[in-house]
Amino acid sequence: MKLPDRHGQTASPDPRALPPPTAGEQAHSARLQQRLREEIATRGGSISFARFMELALYAPGLGYYAAGKHKFGAPGDFITAPEMGSLFARCLARPCQSILAQLGGGDILEAGAGSGALAADLLLELEALGRLPERYLILELSNELRDRQAETLRCKVPHLLEHIRWLDTLPGSFRGVVLANELLDAMPVERFRIAENGVRQLHVAWENDRFVWREKPADEAIQRRIEPLALPPGYTSEINLQAEAWVRSVADVLEQGVMLLVDYGFPRAEFYHPQRTDGTLMCHYRHRAHDDPLTLVGLQDITAHVDFTAIAEAGTENGLSLLGYTSQAAFLIGCGLEQLMSASDPEDVRAHLGLTQQVKKLTSPHEMGELYKVIALGSGIPESFPEFAVHDRRGRL
Repeated sequence: MKLPDRHGQTASPDPRALPPPTAGEQAHSARLQQRLREEIATRGGSISFARFMELALYAPGLGYYAAGKHKFGAPGDFITAPEMGSLFARCLARPCQSILAQLGGGDILEAGAGSGALAADLLLELEALGRLPERYLILELSNELRDRQAETLRCKVPHLLEHIRWLDTLPGSFRGVVLANELLDAMPVERFRIAENGVRQLHVAWENDRFVWREKPADEAIQRRIEPLALPPGYTSEINLQAEAWVRSVADVLEQGVMLLVDYGFPRAEFYHPQRTDGTLMCHYRHRAHDDPLTLVGLQDITAHVDFTAIAEAGTENGLSLLGYTSQAAFLIGCGLEQLMSASDPEDVRAHLGLTQQVKKLTSPHEMGELYKVIALGSGIPESFPEFAVHDRRGRL
């Protein structure tokens, strides 16, 4: 079953139809291929797909997110909500303002801040609302992305730089709002296939000058999670154990506040739907989507949709309350999207048209409105979360 990409387009079934990489890109990819081949050789001939994905995206100086390739916006490979304009951040500022007000202060921690666009626009809107955080912390592992974020923030909010700090790891304790927009989907996933003799874990090997799939008996953790689903033979999908571990790590340090996660995905019953027989793995290269992660290594984004049931369980089993879960469209409406639009001057045709286009992208069911979800997990915060009241979907998890 072909799945829509980040903006609702169906993935191309043939990576050969993608634009050819430049000579420089080919040389870069060859260096990462060699790094992966060395890893495969030291591991006895194959590595788990999660390890392959980790190196393909994050190998120092070589991985997709660790090298200098432009990723976000029109010149890159995909567009995220903050790259479309400031409307997404302005909406997100409302719950941030409310949470910080309830706490009487606190920090914002953004994990995986992309180009820095969300941080800049969010800080500007919170400043206008009179509720700046004490600190805006950015947890970012890529030095190349840190440099881009710093450049964005210097250009857009030079007067607020004193509030901003970069982190290498989660703090020992935290009070405030933890934000992550399209973070979990880029965490390395394990891939599995159901065979007649049980759950098989997909590995990657090197053969005949290319990366190929190999099957091995699944690890116990994967078997324990997948066997109760009773999926049919031939069914192939993913499990994101790293995303669940990350949520548990945040739960351990969140003394008081809320974790707000925005990403594309489904509740478990939809994630492992009987018709979703090929899983959710998706690659993005120059605004084309396809489903072969073993090609264009280091040059393309590799993602998988999020099992939001697993994310909710990871949080609640570690002491957090499930405060809300809904579609991005319903969440943004609950954040005052319509009021922000009504405040726009229709006489300023260019600005008003830009806002209208953002609303369509962010809320249309055929764009990001339905595929993208928002989940809130909190500690020490009242369980009433009005931004989710438009269409509370917690019962679906």
